[in-house]
Amino acid sequence: MQASEVFPEVNLVDALLAEQRELSAVERFAQKHERAMIPRQERHYRDLIPLSRPAPGQQYAFEVNLDKCTGCKACVSACHSLNGLEENETWRDVGTLVGFQSGKAYQQTVTSACHHCLQPACLEGCPVLAYEKDAESGIVRHLDDQCIGCQYCTMKCPYDVPKYSSRLGIVRKCDMCHDRLAEGEAPACVQACPHEAITIRLVDVEETARTTSRPGERLLPGTHPTAYTQPATRFVSARPVPPRADSASAQRLRKEHAHWPLILMLLLTQLAAGIFVFLALESLTNPENFARLRFPVSLAAFGLLNAGLISAVFHLGRPLGAWRFFLGLRRSWMSREILAFSFFAALAGWETVAAGFFPHIPDTTLLVALTGLVAVFTSAMIYIDTHRHFWTARRVSLRFFGTTATLGAGAVLLAGGSSWIAGAGLVLAFFTFAREMAWHHDALQESDAPDHLSARIVEELMPRLFSLRCLLLLLALTGFAAELARPGFGGALLAMAALLVGSFLERYVFFTAVVPHRMPGGFVR
Repeated sequence: MQASEVFPEVNLVDALLAEQRELSAVERFAQKHERAMIPRQERHYRDLIPLSRPAPGQQYAFEVNLDKCTGCKACVSACHSLNGLEENETWRDVGTLVGFQSGKAYQQTVTSACHHCLQPACLEGCPVLAYEKDAESGIVRHLDDQCIGCQYCTMKCPYDVPKYSSRLGIVRKCDMCHDRLAEGEAPACVQACPHEAITIRLVDVEETARTTSRPGERLLPGTHPTAYTQPATRFVSARPVPPRADSASAQRLRKEHAHWPLILMLLLTQLAAGIFVFLALESLTNPENFARLRFPVSLAAFGLLNAGLISAVFHLGRPLGAWRFFLGLRRSWMSREILAFSFFAALAGWETVAAGFFPHIPDTTLLVALTGLVAVFTSAMIYIDTHRHFWTARRVSLRFFGTTATLGAGAVLLAGGSSWIAGAGLVLAFFTFAREMAWHHDALQESDAPDHLSARIVEELMPRLFSLRCLLLLLALTGFAAELARPGFGGALLAMAALLVGSFLERYVFFTAVVPHRMPGGFVR
């Protein structure tokens, strides 16, 4: 017998091929495909998913081993392919954490998708109940046929999970491939990861709620506190993540979407509310002048209000389904806003009709004004409830009610109302602008301020905006003074135009300078 028969020669190619057979989940999966050994039950994925369904008090959750994640984005590609996503649509993202640990540079890629929270902000904010949290699995699913494309969930979610499709007019998100899990198969991202960095685990709901409710607890440094939504995802690592680590894109300056229909809606509805507020004041202080102004001013306010409400429709991807807003009244501020403005519009319509055709009926201007203020409050709460630093309760309330007061006063002056009303409106306009400037200055000087990045966006990407708004306030003051000196000369029109343009610029900053909460992003370019 020859030696070659006892010890067969192995060349380099054969050795490499043999080595590659000792592979991870992806290659083992491919081998089973080749040998027709793919079982239908879950034992094929026993190292990637639980062997049993969640017991009472448990739910499914992603577990990400940071030490195994290399940022290859195989999970992103698999999710994209399996779910048939659009070209620029992703339900799973890969970002980078950077920082310093013991004097050495730290860098870690992070893969993340929906965290299937115990208290999902997307579910709580949806006005038409287009989200549901499965009672057995804990998976938060989006109901595409129920969605109206209002995109409020994209503002509410602190992890940038729901993604809006302009082509479909709806929002979509990760559902943990629930149909695959039901058949004992791993989700696409779990199966595709060549290093098994992503797995599905069963977590105890009470323990997760207790852990995530701790003050200051976060999924990763730089992310939003977990007490807000109580996310179920777990990130594990053998090496500790530096507490001062942050997203590689944390200092990237980028203007957010302006949401033009919402800008128009907010300005016109707040203008209408302001007109009724100052018209009510006119009725209490100058009844004779009020009797002259009642019908034309009410008619103008009613028209502006409806124009604003109609413009909001263009923000919806599927406006025909908005009639279902009442489904979310128990928990969604958007549902409450729609209801409040419906009452406001109805009362404003009645007041207009009464002023024009039944002048002897006692006016309801005060009731309409109070309803309008309630509607403005619900608008403010929509943005306050997102927990974004730039949209705190003080800031949003001052901006929205300040706009209501200044525009309403300017409109009443333009219609021939009392000059003291317009003067009060101008005082409020200057106070609002001065307070906003003070917040901007403080945030710009303090690099650790929560809204420091927003201040930099305004300062560096919109450098002449504050100067322009100062000029507009001076023009409003000039117009007011001209109207006092020579009524009817056009000073009121100048003041109103300046106030309106200034409010438009303020609302543009309101939407574009906000920094949404996200998971770690990519490198700064």
